[in-house]
Amino acid sequence: MTLIKITGRRITDYCTSLWTFLIGIVLVTSCNNSKEEKSASVSSTNSATAEIALPTSFAATIVADSLGAIRHLAVNKNGNIYVKLGALKDGKGIYYLTDTDHNGTFDKRTGFGNYPGTGIRIKGNALYASSNSGVYKYQLNEAGEITDTGRVEIIVQGLVDRGRDNAKALALDENDNLFVAVGSYDETCMDASGHGIANCPLLDSVGGIWQFHTNKQNQRYSDAVHYARGLKNVVGLDWNEATHSLFATQHGRGSLNAKFPKLFTAEQDKALPAETMYELHKGDDAGWPYVYYDPFQHKKIVAPEYGGDGKRSVEDKYIDPVSAFPAHLAPNDLLFYTGTKFPARYKNGAFIVFHGQSQPLKKGYLVAFVPFKDGKPSGEWEVFADNFTGVDLSSPKSAFQHRPMGIAQGPDGALYVADDLKGTIFKITYQGNKK
Repeated sequence: MTLIKITGRRITDYCTSLWTFLIGIVLVTSCNNSKEEKSASVSSTNSATAEIALPTSFAATIVADSLGAIRHLAVNKNGNIYVKLGALKDGKGIYYLTDTDHNGTFDKRTGFGNYPGTGIRIKGNALYASSNSGVYKYQLNEAGEITDTGRVEIIVQGLVDRGRDNAKALALDENDNLFVAVGSYDETCMDASGHGIANCPLLDSVGGIWQFHTNKQNQRYSDAVHYARGLKNVVGLDWNEATHSLFATQHGRGSLNAKFPKLFTAEQDKALPAETMYELHKGDDAGWPYVYYDPFQHKKIVAPEYGGDGKRSVEDKYIDPVSAFPAHLAPNDLLFYTGTKFPARYKNGAFIVFHGQSQPLKKGYLVAFVPFKDGKPSGEWEVFADNFTGVDLSSPKSAFQHRPMGIAQGPDGALYVADDLKGTIFKITYQGNKK
């Protein structure tokens, strides 16, 4: 097992300083066609160059690598990992990783599912995985394994996929409901004259969250509850077991300066709008494309396409975010920690994986943490795991080593973080006194 160098680090209060159905005819691989392989030992080069910075008494190990373009991941009750790939690897879009010799690294890989995508979740005795236009369901045995990868149910099909912002993040509640995020391929919903379209028609099929049932096959938009709208692109989605509610992290819009140079400077474009996290309930509207959230004015501002001047706000029509983060950080996964192995302050708090960079802060490609108390954020966001890139982002002089993308919790309370650049998985554990 290869240990990563650990350095204590915590950064708080950045707010004040700056911030189709690919399914068609689905050729899902059967058990006989699943690809099994023994992986090479974990690369010492990766461990040497990825000196992840973590808070004191936390440690990280590399438990798998060279997996390809990992998106999200899920850990079963035995601690084995299912990973979803954004691009096929040897014709497979999902890999099941097991540690056959119990040495702490995943040496066996079994591939199945011939569709790329992002979302993957385990709930009860089922694994749910998304393509870019639908959702599949596989039955698990008591050990949390799929005994026949050829037996798969198509739960959802026909979701919009135009190639841009087409990830379908997943979440599940306690009542057999499946939530699917559908991002918008269009950033602003403008007409030919450059003005925003009233009652934006995009919102009928993108830019929101749709609720389906886990036990019904071949569902489409017409079978779903349009759970929440006004969310340009959600890739981080999780059900909070403490609040019994859905949370989502949104990628904010861009191009303010390019489209409206008289209203926004190039520097403002780098700092606006905020990336945001919402608590969502049925019928909620977060406001896209009509408004964006300004982290400096702490207000929802009317979008310039709809007559906004960068100052005019809308207070009541749309929901407020529960947390705001620096622009362009790209929140790509969200996890509420339910384990007991970390110090108590982390219990029920939110871990967010950022896959982009804030230019003003020269920070990015990190895992952040938002503490929660009584179901609400109880403090400013902070950096939890940093330096995945292995370079100084203020003056990069070499290639990035890793880019964090997905996060999952193991049955032992450890966190697993996926990297989509080299296909590496990091395991983060706590080694100190929890008190």
